[in-house]
Amino acid sequence: MPTGGSKQVRAARKRKKRMARVVNDLTDVQWNALKTSWGGCAYCTAPAGSLQKDCVQALSRGGRYTLGNVVPACGPCNASKCNAEVTGWLRRKKLDERTFLVRHYEISAELTARFAAVIPPVGGASPAE
Repeated sequence: MPTGGSKQVRAARKRKKRMARVVNDLTDVQWNALKTSWGGCAYCTAPAGSLQKDCVQALSRGGRYTLGNVVPACGPCNASKCNAEVTGWLRRKKLDERTFLVRHYEISAELTARFAAVIPPVGGASPAE
């Protein structure tokens, strides 16, 4: 375990502070719906096994763990992407960028609409008021 002022410890502290500054609101139910909708790795389409939460826009670049920013990724894709910009990374890996982006949009829109329907408006006021 790293101790003191090592790079790993400093990076962990920095990440913890960054995470505390933003709202990360992805629920377990939403994560399960994402995994089901994608049916495997969002990038390479590897079958669903041990999928990890990957932020399309990396946390270090201002991303958050939200329904519209998280996709399921296999370990190798998640590790390879690291905090790279997703479209550039897809091109470098020779993966189908257009297919990913269209599918990401469709799944995000469908799930956002589904989960927005069950979340009451802020303040509890009905839309008619």
